Amino acid sequence: MPRHSGTYARAIGVGRRFAACLAVFVAMHGPGAAFADGPRVVASIGPIHSLVAGVMQGIGSPTLLVSGNASPHAFALKPSDAAALDKADVIFWVGEGLEGFLVKPLAALGKGAKAVELAEAPGVAMLDRRKGGVWSEHGHDHDHGKKSKAGKHDHAHEDGKDAHLWLDPANGRAVVAAVVAALAEKDPGNAARYRANGDTVAKELAALEEELKAKLSSVANRPFIVFHDGYQYFEKRFGLNGVGAITVDPERPPGARTLKALRDRIKSASAVCVFSEPQFEPKLVRSVIEGTKAKTGVLDPIGAGIAPGPELYGALLRDMANAFVGCLSAPRG
Repeated sequence: MPRHSGTYARAIGVGRRFAACLAVFVAMHGPGAAFADGPRVVASIGPIHSLVAGVMQGIGSPTLLVSGNASPHAFALKPSDAAALDKADVIFWVGEGLEGFLVKPLAALGKGAKAVELAEAPGVAMLDRRKGGVWSEHGHDHDHGKKSKAGKHDHAHEDGKDAHLWLDPANGRAVVAAVVAALAEKDPGNAARYRANGDTVAKELAALEEELKAKLSSVANRPFIVFHDGYQYFEKRFGLNGVGAITVDPERPPGARTLKALRDRIKSASAVCVFSEPQFEPKLVRSVIEGTKAKTGVLDPIGAGIAPGPELYGALLRDMANAFVGCLSAPRG
């Protein structure tokens, strides 16, 4: 045996071990690799977070920004929220018309982060904000077309679209498709799992839509008034008959003229029910229905009282359907 054969064999062994380590590194960090613990994902509100969580099951858990009774229209980022955004790989939000508080933080994100504006996602059908009659012309107490200090118009009011897109389960399916596409692009190693999860969630949403159509069919034509005009996606999908909204700042009760107009509308439309929301004082709705035969109910458009997670979206829409059926089925007083 040649005297250098031992050295040569050791060199071959080292080379093989290096090649094996290199292969592991490429598998972990190469273009088709999966994140070790899933990508860092942030979602703005409960319903969107729920759909994202469904797509991410078995891979990771997204972070929720707006939780509990907080409103996305008046939300202020905490330091922990800002830190989550700063570290995020992917951020899902509806758009400027809903989460105006995110506009500046998202503009300052690093190049590695991907922000997905779901109002612009393929397949999402946006509705125009309603105007005229008892429907608020300005919606959510913002000024339509008002310029900012920078001289730019608010995008959401410039295009006049209603941002509550998640209340239509058909839009929910389009959101799921957009989430799958964004996560598969960012984390290709887990793409097959995202797609499989997305297919499962989409089938569940289709079944949910059929379930709610059957549940709501008995009250489809009964007129009602809501606290703020945020439900037309749900109304149009399920054939409900919303005839107006209070749409006032909860800190500023409506004046005598507004109250009279609302009471007149309740009477002229024979409104069966006036709905409040968990975030606002119910006494305001009681003052609106005074002297009318309308009942009161409560609608929660973001699932404030539901635990965050994959089940929130279905629970939210079922709770809304139950609230409509419960109040609209009752005989007028």
